[in-house]
Order: sequence, then C-alpha cells, then structure tokens
Amino acid sequence: MESRKPTEVVKDVVEAAAAKVTDALTPDVPGKPGSVTPSLTEPTDPTGPPPPSKEQGTPETVSPTGAKTGAPPISNAQQGEFLTTSTGTRLRDTDHSLKAGPRGPILMQDHHFREKITHFDHERIPERVVHARGTGAHGYFVGYGTAADVTTAAFLAKDVRTDVFVRFSTVLGSRGSADTVRDTRGFATKFYTEEGNFDLVGNNIPVFFIQDAIKFPDIIHAGKPHPDREIPQAQSAHDTFWDFVSLHTEAQHHTMWNMSDRGIPRSYRMMEGFGVHTFRLVNAAGETALVKFHWKPKLGVHSLTWEEAQLIAGVDPDYHRRDLYDAIEAGAFPEYELGLQVFPDTPDETFAGVDLLDPTKIVPEELAPVQPVGRMVLDRTPTNFFAEVEQSAFHLGHLPPGIDVTNDPLLQGRLFSYVDTQITRLAGPNFNQIPINRPHAPVNDMLRDGFHQQAVHGGVAPYRPNSLDGGNPFPAGADQGTFADLPVTVTEAPKVRANPASFADHYSQVRLFWLSMTPVEREHIINAYTFELSRCFHQEIRERQLQCLANIDPVLCAEVAAGLGLPAPKPSEPLLEEVAPSPALSQIGQEWPPDGRVIGIVVGPETGGTEDVDAVRRTILGAGMVPLVIGPHGGLIGDLTVQRTFAAARSVEFDALLLAAAPPPSPDAVPARDSKAGASDSATVDPRVLLLVDECWRHGKAIGAWGAGAEALQQVGVAGSPGVVTADGGAAALTALQPLLALHRVWERFPASVA
Repeated sequence: MESRKPTEVVKDVVEAAAAKVTDALTPDVPGKPGSVTPSLTEPTDPTGPPPPSKEQGTPETVSPTGAKTGAPPISNAQQGEFLTTSTGTRLRDTDHSLKAGPRGPILMQDHHFREKITHFDHERIPERVVHARGTGAHGYFVGYGTAADVTTAAFLAKDVRTDVFVRFSTVLGSRGSADTVRDTRGFATKFYTEEGNFDLVGNNIPVFFIQDAIKFPDIIHAGKPHPDREIPQAQSAHDTFWDFVSLHTEAQHHTMWNMSDRGIPRSYRMMEGFGVHTFRLVNAAGETALVKFHWKPKLGVHSLTWEEAQLIAGVDPDYHRRDLYDAIEAGAFPEYELGLQVFPDTPDETFAGVDLLDPTKIVPEELAPVQPVGRMVLDRTPTNFFAEVEQSAFHLGHLPPGIDVTNDPLLQGRLFSYVDTQITRLAGPNFNQIPINRPHAPVNDMLRDGFHQQAVHGGVAPYRPNSLDGGNPFPAGADQGTFADLPVTVTEAPKVRANPASFADHYSQVRLFWLSMTPVEREHIINAYTFELSRCFHQEIRERQLQCLANIDPVLCAEVAAGLGLPAPKPSEPLLEEVAPSPALSQIGQEWPPDGRVIGIVVGPETGGTEDVDAVRRTILGAGMVPLVIGPHGGLIGDLTVQRTFAAARSVEFDALLLAAAPPPSPDAVPARDSKAGASDSATVDPRVLLLVDECWRHGKAIGAWGAGAEALQQVGVAGSPGVVTADGGAAALTALQPLLALHRVWERFPASVA
C-alpha cells in the first residue's frame, strides 16, 4: 500500500468536509458561482473549459447573416485546455512581463503584454445614457393564436415557439447604482422570430414623462445627477427633477406612477411591462387596428416598502439581478402573459375620449380589456453578462410583418434615436451581428464593411439592380411575408412645432390614478412625495409642485403640504369630479401564486429538532419556494446546512419568516463587532433575531413560529397581531403561513389615515 504524506491526508479530510457542506448546499439553494466545485488547492492537471451551469443559456449559434450553424452553444465559448493569445498561440507564462533582465524595464517587443493590457484598457464600452443599470435573461414565447383577427405576425400564431431575450433595467442610475432605487424600470424584449427580430421596448409604467421625443434630453438631464457635483445618483429626489416636472406638467402622470409603489418593484418577476405607445396592426385581409402591448406577470404585481428599498440598497445593491437569476436557477421560471388592448383604427385615433397618440395617457382596462395572445417564460441566465446583457441592442424599428408604428411623436423620435445610440455605443453600424442581436432568420442585406464587420460577404454587386450576382438579392413579393409600410393617410396641414389640443390635459388621468389606489397605497404616495420634495433645496420648487398636486387632489396636496410644513394651495384648474376608478391600477386585493418566494427559517445552536425543520424545508422546496436556514453560525447544525447567519441575515431577503427557536445571544452578538446586536447584555434571545422579526413585521410580511420560536414573538411584542401565526409543529406553522403569502403582504397591520 502506497504511503502518503500527512499533509496529503489532511488535505483529503479537509476537502471531504468542504464537499459535504457544498453538496448539502448545491441541490436546494441558488447562487452557486459556476458549474465546478472548487478544490482546496490550485488545480494543476489541465482540463477543458467548464460546462455552463444548468440554468445558463447562450445566444443561438447562427452566423452573422442568420444561418443556423448546428454548432453546440458552447462553441461560442473559449476552447481547449491551454492559455493562448487571441489568435490561438499557446502561452507558457502570463504572470511576468518580458523584461531586460529580472530587474530591467519591460521590452516593447512583449506582444503578449501589449495584447493583454490593450484589450483590458478597452474592456468597457460606453454605458447607456439611460437604462445603464440592467440585467437580462433568455427564454421563449409561445403564441396562443388569438391575435389572428388583428395581425399577420407569425410569432403570435397558435403554438409557435420563439426564442426571446429580455433586458430589465432602471432608467436614471449608472451601471454601478443600486437595483432598488425609486425609478422607472425598462422591460425590453427581443423576439427572434422567423420573420426577423421584433423588439418590444417597454417600461413597467404605461405612460411617459413627455409627449414629444424632442423633450427627451430635457427630462433625462433633469433627472440625472446635478452636473456640478454629480449627485444624487439614481434618484429623482433633487431640485432639477422637480423643477422640470413642476413646470412641464405633462410629466405629472408618469411622476405619480413613480411616486406610487410601482416605482420600487419587489422583483422583475413581479412587474408589469407596457409598450407605452400605440402601435398599428394589420391582418391578412388588410384591415388595421390600433393596439397597446401589455406584459402581465404570473406572480402578480408587487412592490417593496420604502424602508425595504432603502435597506436593500445597502445590504444587497444587486437585489433584483440576484432575485431573477436565483429564481431561474431554482426552477421558479419567471412567466409573463402578453396581451393586447385593441382599439378601432378611426381617423381621429381616439378611444373613449383618450387620444391614443398621447404617450402620457392610458386607456383603463375596464374600458378596453387586455386580451391574452401568448406566454413568455424566462428559463436561462446569461453565460457572459457583457456579451449578452451589455451588448444587447434594441430598436423600435425592428418590426415583423403585421406590426407597424403610429404617429405618436415620442415613438417617431425613438425610431431615430435608438439606431443613432447603438452606432455610438457599440462602435459602428454592425451591432446586429453581435451574437446576442443576430436574427434567427436569413439575412441578405446590401450593407457592407464598417466597424466590426463579422460577415464574410460573397459576390461583387451589393447594389440593385445588378446582373453580376445574378440579380441577388431579389425583392420579395407581397405574398412572401414582406414587411409593408401601411398606407396611412397623412392629413394636409402646415409644418408647425405644436401638439394637438387633446395633449393639453395634464391632470385628469393623474387624478384617475390617485382615486384608483387603496388607502394604504395612497399613504405610500403621500410619503413618497413628501420625502422627495423635502430633499429639494429651493422652497419655490416645493411650492410649485404643491400647486400641481392641488390640481390633482386636495387630500393629496394637503397631506404632502403638512409634511413639508407649508400651506396647501387651492387648485388653479377645475378638478375633474366624475372619475370612475380603475381597479386594474391597484396592486392590492388579489391572490397570487407563491412561486419563488423566499422563506427564512430561524434555528438555534442546539442540534435537536432538526428533523422537523428539514421536513419544513423540503415542503417549501416542493411548493416551488426557496427556504433559507438562518442560524447562529455557518456550516452545519445537526444535519442542517445554514445558509444565513444572524450576523449576515436581514429581513429584506425574505418574503416570510418561520421561527423554530428563540436562540440565546451568540458569541458574536457583540455591539463592537455587529451593531445589530445592540445592547445585548440582558437579552435572552439574540437581538439580531428580534430585529429580524421586528423588521419583517414592519414590512408587512407573514411570520410563523412553533415550539420555542413563539418566545421571540412575545419579546418583540407582535404575537397575536395580524399575519403572525403560531402552531404546535413546523408543518402546521407553514400551512397557516402559506395563504398569507398569496396576498403578498399583511396590509391590515397598518390602518390608513386617508380614505
């Protein structure tokens, strides 16, 4: 038998122990970095690149001109066992520059150094001016076949499956900003249809700040950090934003949505999407209709509380990105239904008194129901964030046959701006040849050369007409799936810089939104306006915005004015009294599936009773949710693997909390080490557990306990309050908790002071 060195034996024992913890974590808890379990020491045996993790996807392996190559997805990744230059020459050393002697200067001939550093110096492309902070995922879309009456778009036909890539984002912040700021979210979907790419570039808010694209630089300059100090980052709570929107009052509707809970979504999985604009569709008979696009999340529309959003921005700035990827990894695939609001294509392009070309207006769903036309599932995360998320390029002019634009002046301007932006940001006109942007349909254009040309074009005649290439490419006939610009009549009129008179109403729909909110949602809106305006330096701006609020609703204005210590002005315009609220605008009052919800389970240092906790954990997993065990220390407690310690856990990670114990203060509950420990000298329960319970209660989350865990509820003083349940065992506590999750939060804990 071969003798082994003591260090080798120790190494094996340590690695086996580490593997036990890793293996215990891997099946149940998302977030494992990479597909390979690392060894304790640096690997020395050459191996090939690791395979992608099970939840990862990559762009379809098509050529720059859209031909399917049949190559496996990993053919886009690095190849071989050995380190090489960018041209495939193997390298012996990448840790030392080529120098004139060990202490000499670096030699100019060091081609590897220059290649490595030059590429590093240019790793970053200019970030997007807006929507810089984003994340994305791959998935698929399946049509229901219910849209045939209004469009010939093939991807909406029954059971047609289309690959998609979705990019979610915030608008104002830079790439390094936090996910949970109060802001509009982007919801951009690239459909790789058989008729060419269709980019549905939307937001989580159905209206926009402006009616004409010429004002886009103004609203973004106003919302971005002040140019002199470059603060504040990723927020609208400052003078320039409120200066603009209080003067340019067409922005008041979008601003109200942002000040509502819609401005701080709980998750990208729980966020509606809207195409914002009105589009024109055409069916096989040549009949046209006007439509608005809607994405409806399977899990419902939910938001964070304001305190949660602030805590998360510090605890986990990547919260929405992590939530999306963890859900996909856990198999709780985000799912959305695409729907259409359909309107007759009348000469005045209005419906129920709403000008359909005004992007600051909605049509209430009660007047024009959203008709489902297909389902989207996101089931794969990016393999390389830069290559896919950052290089994805969207454009509203990417339209398949059957879908066309309207004369919405904001949409018209975006048709120019998006191409112009991509040429600058992605360094040339060939951005559609980047793998994430490549269509999955054949491409035979006559566009040639330019920066980053990746196609190797054949032929000699990229022009029409030609005979040298046999006439190729040929125009397609009307019956061959071509895109046609619809022959919409343009009314004879003088050239003017003006809006139609119907665009002048800036307050009635803002009032509609306010009156459609439940009392607790109105409280949140009041708090948001009060906070944001209190951050403005100039009193004049606060007073001017209060005048806008007075034109929306006297209660809203009076409550915000009281918070600012200012008198409430009288309306300067007549209030619209006859307003029928739209229940579809409220997020509260329905029940939703619990898929992907995260439940924290507090355990103590003792090893007894872990079987009950493990049974609860497995039941949570079986219900499509994610359990995280919270313990006094990492590693194992009995047979349970701890995913969060008392020192690391915060309430904002969890949708609900279960307590299997009321653990005493841990040795690390020392205020000098962890300020959350507070004054813990006389505490009988770890103060960080009590803080966890208290925060969950304040944020309206369901809380359950069994056995000794009920003691923690007593000490915090929340036992017996709405949404707090106790039971004899873990299974019973979880059963009592689950109906509460369907409501998202326990709002009855917080009686509203406004009707």
